[in-house]
Amino acid sequence: MARTTALGEWREAKLSGGAVLYADRGQGAPVVFVHGLLVNADLWRKVVPDVAAAGFRCLSPDLPFGAHQVPVPEAHLSPAGAADLLAEFLEHLNLRDVTLVANDTGGAITQILMTRHPERVGRVVLASCDAFERFPPRLFAYLPLLAKLPGSMWVMAQTLRMRWTHNLPITFRWITKGRFDEETIESFLGPTRRSAGVRADLRRFLRGMKRRHLLTAAEQLPAFDKPVLLAWASEDRIFPVADAYRLAGVLPNAEVVEIPDSYTFLPEDQPQRLAEVVVRFAGRHDAADASPRHADAGRAAGDRA
Repeated sequence: MARTTALGEWREAKLSGGAVLYADRGQGAPVVFVHGLLVNADLWRKVVPDVAAAGFRCLSPDLPFGAHQVPVPEAHLSPAGAADLLAEFLEHLNLRDVTLVANDTGGAITQILMTRHPERVGRVVLASCDAFERFPPRLFAYLPLLAKLPGSMWVMAQTLRMRWTHNLPITFRWITKGRFDEETIESFLGPTRRSAGVRADLRRFLRGMKRRHLLTAAEQLPAFDKPVLLAWASEDRIFPVADAYRLAGVLPNAEVVEIPDSYTFLPEDQPQRLAEVVVRFAGRHDAADASPRHADAGRAAGDRA
């Protein structure tokens, strides 16, 4: 299946649990984009060009969250296992002082990585994502239960072929304000429909989603003193903006920027604004910058955004 060229050149990272496809665009300090459940790197197709043009190397992996093309049957896909896989990806490419940009479920995995493998991370942008007890969020709590039923992933994949289902709150209705074009929908939903291996990976990942993983991470996040930007959709119905301020209260070096006129998928609803925020944040911080920023200052910045 053809993939967008907006993300750059497509390559393959051969990791211990299997091969991970990723796109590579631009030169400069590395920025790694982490997507969430039932989407892939194409989520960042409207963000990466602007960030790369600003002088950064943008790397966008297809993680095994249900929209990847290459199954990883040997990978450990618990939340901790997924975080370890992402850390191995950074190590495989010898990336250091990385800016991680994560959305939705990818933000949950990134928070776990921050507590398990912080050594290659320079700074983090969490863009409207799972936090604390919201893993999975209440509206999608049915997914881990559904994954326990034999054949359920195939049924779900076939059901999502019908476009009217995309307008339901339990699918995409409250995830993005717009509608995905046909090419993007096929990129996101096609792999699960076509591949039994991808469905098996998705089922394993979903069955591991439990609140305790993020609650445990939240207890350990105070030890992560590198800069964190909480770029949150002020109208998010899945992950309320209050969660951003809760995270800012836990992290010692965090700020909040609220982005209006968007639901959870900021890369889809407000890609240019998100790119601007990422570029400004990554550009003004380096590995030596550890000055704490209070959540109130972040709110003021969000008010100006």
